[in-house]
Amino acid sequence: MGYIPIFLDVTGRECVVVGGGEVAARKVESLLEAGAHVTIVSPRLSRSMEAIVARGLVTHIARDYERGDIRGCVLVYAATGDPKLHRELAAEARVLGIPINVVDLPELCTFIAPAVVKRGALQIAISTAGASPAFAARLRRELEQQFGTEYAVALEVLRAARRRLHADEIDPADRMRRLKDLANSTLPDAIGVGDVAAIERILATHLGDGVGLVRLGIDPAALGLTRATEVPE
Repeated sequence: MGYIPIFLDVTGRECVVVGGGEVAARKVESLLEAGAHVTIVSPRLSRSMEAIVARGLVTHIARDYERGDIRGCVLVYAATGDPKLHRELAAEARVLGIPINVVDLPELCTFIAPAVVKRGALQIAISTAGASPAFAARLRRELEQQFGTEYAVALEVLRAARRRLHADEIDPADRMRRLKDLANSTLPDAIGVGDVAAIERILATHLGDGVGLVRLGIDPAALGLTRATEVPE
């Protein structure tokens, strides 16, 4: 099997999770976090899944799966523990051209779910092509130690900087250079220690005199940035 890494926009789109257990609940939570419309097909629900349904954020079809339940959706997760149903679901999804992930059975999947490190807009996906989900989980734990919450904040600052330079109609080549240099700066380190003064210097260096957090529309206090420790540029 060969895979290409891809991030799929499911915002406002229909996705189906077949199964009502704890694994299925985790799939539903990830889809909801991404903004998908989710339908759960299962006659029985775990406590976690019952809590999700009680929030009123999903559609629950409280019966066994019936052929056609996935028609019209853009993504399917199958997590029922029923091998026969999984094979039937995989075959139906292939005919309909719908990507499907069958939990713990990569040979039935047309996509596999990576282990993910998420820090705000930053997502780092780790895949072993189904060879060892446990090893992917280990790598995720290691990367979680390496990439802290400062990277989420740094991305918010970089997003605001990009918007600002576009609004200022900076020459495209100059804009790209400034954003690249800012991305390669010590901005995450300064954010990590909460050094507002260092952050302001970094922004002024790469975006121009007078361009700081406030000019970018960012409230330092809201981000918990209060200290003034020196972080060299």
